[in-house]
Amino acid sequence: MTGALPNLHVTVIRRRKLVRLSFVGLPAAGRGAASWYAEHHALPRLLSRAANATVHTYVYEPAAGEQVIAYGNGHRVGGDQVIYADVEMSGEEEQDDAAFTRMRARWPMGHLAYVFGLTREELLGMRRTAPGVVLSLEAADAEERLETLLPGPQLPRVTPDAA
Repeated sequence: MTGALPNLHVTVIRRRKLVRLSFVGLPAAGRGAASWYAEHHALPRLLSRAANATVHTYVYEPAAGEQVIAYGNGHRVGGDQVIYADVEMSGEEEQDDAAFTRMRARWPMGHLAYVFGLTREELLGMRRTAPGVVLSLEAADAEERLETLLPGPQLPRVTPDAA
């Protein structure tokens, strides 16, 4: 990527300890940006190593498909993809909304939502409904703005001694 750095949209659901990072202002902004995300996974790889946690990266393009990839300790450790044009539905799934909803729950975005204790709709709508902020990666106040969104380190609970 050449030129100015994109901004980073940070969205947080504190009750689920879930942080969503999304680049804003990509060279391929708008349609086609999903393919950019599908090919650029340096950030989730590095975060998985630095945080010693599994980091999930996803690409969701409503008209084309969805993909989830998991990284652990800097390496790909899992993932799945569904291309909507390749999905074969039974007559029940074509006729019954509830059956179609159950089928989508098994697709990558539905499974990822389940892992985080959310519905598929909550996960896909997270950028619109959860608290968030767009940070310029070059801004001097980026760290300060991020601290207002993310919880600070947890202090250990002190319990009074039983007397």
